[in-house]
Amino acid sequence: MTSRFRLIPLAVALLVTCLVTTSQADVKLASIFGDSMVLQRELPVPVWGWAEPGEEVTVTLGEQTKQATADKDGRWQVKLDPLKANADGVTLKVSGKNTIELKDVLIGEVWICSGQSNMEWALGGSLNGQQEVAAADHPQIRLFNVPGHLTSPVAKDTCPGQWQVCSPQTAGGFSAVGYFFGRRLQDELKVPVGLIGSNWGGTRIEPWCSPAGFQSVPQLKEIADQVAAYNEQTKVEGGSPSAIYNAMIHPLAPFAMRGAIWYQGESNGGEGESYYHKTQALVNGWRKLFNPELAFYWVQLANWQQPNDNPAGGDGWAKLREAQRKALDIKHTGMAVIIDIGDAGDIHPRNKQDVGWRLAQWALNQTYGKKDLVPSGPLYKSHKVEGNSIRISFDNVGGGLIVGKKEGLEPTTEVKDGKLARFAIAGADKQWHWAEATIDGNDVVVKSAEVQEPVAVRYAYSMNPTGANLYNKEGIPASPFRTDDW
Repeated sequence: MTSRFRLIPLAVALLVTCLVTTSQADVKLASIFGDSMVLQRELPVPVWGWAEPGEEVTVTLGEQTKQATADKDGRWQVKLDPLKANADGVTLKVSGKNTIELKDVLIGEVWICSGQSNMEWALGGSLNGQQEVAAADHPQIRLFNVPGHLTSPVAKDTCPGQWQVCSPQTAGGFSAVGYFFGRRLQDELKVPVGLIGSNWGGTRIEPWCSPAGFQSVPQLKEIADQVAAYNEQTKVEGGSPSAIYNAMIHPLAPFAMRGAIWYQGESNGGEGESYYHKTQALVNGWRKLFNPELAFYWVQLANWQQPNDNPAGGDGWAKLREAQRKALDIKHTGMAVIIDIGDAGDIHPRNKQDVGWRLAQWALNQTYGKKDLVPSGPLYKSHKVEGNSIRISFDNVGGGLIVGKKEGLEPTTEVKDGKLARFAIAGADKQWHWAEATIDGNDVVVKSAEVQEPVAVRYAYSMNPTGANLYNKEGIPASPFRTDDW
């Protein structure tokens, strides 16, 4: 009797061992794969997961079949040849000792939507949110959101989340900026669009950067060394460099995607040049991870708080916006300017429609080759002193420069005989004065009776440059800028 009872724990242990072995033998796919997903068209498409070491895995999609062998750690990966856009759902089949079939897989354009609270801000909370959610019936748009706020000192292989068909039942909690961006892309490109949301309100840029990203920028060596010293026991929080990347971005890689949209910076709002370097790290790291040609479009911070009437400006987010503009020297990047649609009393402006539209304007022009579209509003290009005035030249003038006015969701209107505001000018004494600015062809000429020998100009260079009104005829505002480096 005693010996029989002694055999019971042994039997249980053998059963548990058998179950664990069986579980380990099952072929598994990475977290980002699921029913109703979108795979990127026209690029090689990695498909990966885990199986028993040495196990043969076969992946089939349409007429393509690829095979791989799980390595000593159980990881396997194949690369599907570039796929053509397909709005009809197909099945992705993965076979080893078991078989997985993912249904309703579309082929189109895939973008990641990331940043802090203004990217996390849900569709239901945007302007006319209830109506927007009710109208969000777009079966050719698919949504994947990484839920929760996750950190890790080391790179993780898995994360939560699942693909959903965009509908009034699923879209309300998804990123409003991401949704409006994707909706315009799908409408204009006529192909399926997959949107991956990975965002966290109140976060700085550093936790989103990869270790490789930090290592790629010499000015960030101190942070790179800090991250390199992490191990599994290192305690990290939401502000720790690379901590969010490890848990909420790395598990998605190397999923094929076309680009990223990024709305962040409020939590780094006191910075200037350093944010430029961190943007380089972010872009470099994500491109190494997902796609060396990954398009990257960010949002320049909106106007907020009470206006500052000091012509020198430089308060609040002025320097950070300048760093965001400077970062446009990174290849295949763009910036949506939104200093005309913010809210002085709310760090979360509810007009996300124009934000998504302006991000999509960049993507359509620069990523998808629609050269008939101007990608943005006027961007400072150069200046030239002409006697007692300074002539400013711009890129992205489009159909021409105008004095514009934007109210709510209404299109920008031209103010006939209107006067440009928020231009300041200074001489060698570095004393700033409000200036008279006039449109002259595709340039703006700036002068002041108080500055006879001008050397520098600033435009909308303050936390809330209320009244800034330089636009192109396409209705997109000019970015704040300064010609000095004082």
